[in-house]
Amino acid sequence: MKRTLLVTVFLTLSLFLSNAHAGKVSLSVAASLTNAFNDLIAAFNASSPGVQFQPNYASSGSMAKQIEQGAPADIFVSANPKWMAYLLEKELIAEGTDKILVYNTLVFVGTTDKASSLADLPGLARIALGTPESVPAGQYAKQAMENANIYATLEADSKLVMAKDVRQALVYADRGEVDGAFVYKTDALLATQAKIRFSVPADLYPKVTYPLGLTVEGAKKAEARAFYDFLGSAEALAIFEKYGFLPATK
Repeated sequence: MKRTLLVTVFLTLSLFLSNAHAGKVSLSVAASLTNAFNDLIAAFNASSPGVQFQPNYASSGSMAKQIEQGAPADIFVSANPKWMAYLLEKELIAEGTDKILVYNTLVFVGTTDKASSLADLPGLARIALGTPESVPAGQYAKQAMENANIYATLEADSKLVMAKDVRQALVYADRGEVDGAFVYKTDALLATQAKIRFSVPADLYPKVTYPLGLTVEGAKKAEARAFYDFLGSAEALAIFEKYGFLPATK
């Protein structure tokens, strides 16, 4: 009886210590990667069930500022190099861990076929895009419209509707609350009503690049480093491709 009790106590204590050792990994990931990262977390947990994840999906700019202000983050994935460079300059990303994870492309979506090119946009009433100051997709869209010489006109006519992130811009278009929206191709594939009306010419904006990095705190955690390495595995690359992203390794 006493031996059985000791074994039970030992097993319970071992399980407790194992779970305590597993820890938690805090992720700050661009909103456009939400679905892919939910699948990546599930895939990683299939072989490492003790690791707990705390994902934060939002605009890259807002997350970078949160990290700067001390918000918990072990891994940061931005939707453009600008905000990764910002945290590198602040020495908040572990040296040598920043690298390109995946690529994406910009498209224009809507529930109606009122626009088939950038030249048609001045004829629309409401156009959604992520706020360029903090949302990379919005910044790319602004650059494309500026290079097409239509941004100033659309802004002056109050036709631009700013969204907190690219997913909100997609929702506006999918509900028909705007005539169309600039989103990533990967987001457009998730729409239920809105369709891709045209792809934004690639020569009008920088290549949509998602850099990945371990924060200084994250580099100290074995679990964070393990998930960081997993993101470059064949299994992870297949998940990215499933959602329409182009892995940097290809």
